[in-house]
Amino acid sequence: MISTTPAFNLKVVLKETGIAADTLRAWERRYGLPMPQRSAGGHRLYSQRDIETIKWLIKRQAEGLSISRAVDLWNEQLVSGADPLAGPVPPGNLPAASANLESLRRDWIDACLNFSESNAEQTLNQAFSMFPVEAVCTEVLQKGLSEIGDRWYENRASVQQEHFASGLATRRLDALLSASPAPTRSQTVIVGCPSDEWHTFTPLLLALLIRRRGLNVLYLGANVPVSQFTDTVKNAKADLVVLVAQHLISAATLKHTALVLSSQKIPVGFGGRIFNLRPGLSDSISGYFLGTDLIGALEEIETMLNGQLKKREPKSISQAYATTHQAFVSKRTQIELTVRETLEPLPIALEDIETGIHFLGDNIMAALQLGDMSHVSAEMDWLKGLLGFHGISEDQLTSFMQAYSNAVDKNINGSGYLITEWLSGEAKKIRTQ
Repeated sequence: MISTTPAFNLKVVLKETGIAADTLRAWERRYGLPMPQRSAGGHRLYSQRDIETIKWLIKRQAEGLSISRAVDLWNEQLVSGADPLAGPVPPGNLPAASANLESLRRDWIDACLNFSESNAEQTLNQAFSMFPVEAVCTEVLQKGLSEIGDRWYENRASVQQEHFASGLATRRLDALLSASPAPTRSQTVIVGCPSDEWHTFTPLLLALLIRRRGLNVLYLGANVPVSQFTDTVKNAKADLVVLVAQHLISAATLKHTALVLSSQKIPVGFGGRIFNLRPGLSDSISGYFLGTDLIGALEEIETMLNGQLKKREPKSISQAYATTHQAFVSKRTQIELTVRETLEPLPIALEDIETGIHFLGDNIMAALQLGDMSHVSAEMDWLKGLLGFHGISEDQLTSFMQAYSNAVDKNINGSGYLITEWLSGEAKKIRTQ
């Protein structure tokens, strides 16, 4: 067993490994490898394991890897439970030169669809040995999950396959974040999801990419109440909060969270799938829209931390929307009861009908809070997919929407015209498709 006792000074290490002092310091600063301890006088002290680690990295460079990829390979082996110094680099970690990110993504998707954890992990190990962490995470994991999600929507993949892949990808990101070097910059960024947002892959990936830029990042995860964001900002003296919403419902809670944080002079950046689907939606949110892709978001975060973005005021909603929102919230229970009573029988389980009613109501309420009923259109594919999966015809779907429209009109009369007009428009689109 290689000793981990700190016993050697810098001069001994340089002589043993042949590395330049400036290079070694750069590795320690940028990658956290090695991580020497300090003497009482503040001088670096290295162990025999530190020396062997340096030699291992130098050897990987001699084999053609960049230092960043060598460090990634080191971290990958540690995450998988292997000791890089226990033996030679496993052949499976050094793929053929013909392998590319697209083929690796296909292999990973196939392994996930076949519930083969070992093949999925081996594919990722190969990918990380050849390509930077950022590229693998975005091109293999993020795009792979997106494709599996598309297959689920098209009934070509099961929800179990989607959950299996998501679980594997999330665990890998957790491991990479835990294995990341210690922050080298003083600024702190908090990343998390607002209330009602449970999809954590994107914010977790963003947290990893932020950490790899040397920033201190606190990842709070899913469904975080606004009070926890404000408390954590104060306790951690954070410089920035980043909020991620994938759906319209969580975009509405993000709006509230961002408003509270901004009112307390806390800088807020935000993004997510729903803002890509509805470009104008970002105009109604306090803070700074980070753009449509992760790499661009990282650059926007850097700009925010440098204080180079001017504060902008969000677009306010009209009085008509405020009135309709208040009326809908007060009468929603009665509206949904009326829908159940008047809806024609459908060849679908009662719990799925309840899901559809609840989903539509949540999205209508969110759109009213955000000041534009057309925002719900971006989420209607989910409802159509749910009903279509059970063989619901277009006529039955339009009947469902008409029943909801009638229930709104019955219970809140003229105050619901924003909702009923939108429902009529969606029903017309379904009939003409």
